[in-house]
Amino acid sequence: MIISTTPSLEGYKIEQYLGVVTGETIIGANIFKDFFASITDIVGGRSSAYEQVLREAKGTAMVEMEMQARAFGANAVVGIDLDYETIREGMLMVTVSGTAVKVSKL
Repeated sequence: MIISTTPSLEGYKIEQYLGVVTGETIIGANIFKDFFASITDIVGGRSSAYEQVLREAKGTAMVEMEMQARAFGANAVVGIDLDYETIREGMLMVTVSGTAVKVSKL
């Protein structure tokens, strides 16, 4: 499955637009990650605990979107958009959307 943020794919022709596909996930960071992230925030540097949680959430949302695209019969998703939002303290929501398409090589 080809996944792209662009509306078209170089070297491919979009044969059919199949519809909008989405993936969503909400992940909570646990108290230990929150504690170590706050220490990192105080002393400076990157919060690897939160970075890992974000990567995990993004991956889950992308897989969900790809599964939906496959169910539509797509072999690519174009124009994807990723959004991150804090629901409440410690709760992160990641949404991804795009257009499921059938493409063929030029």
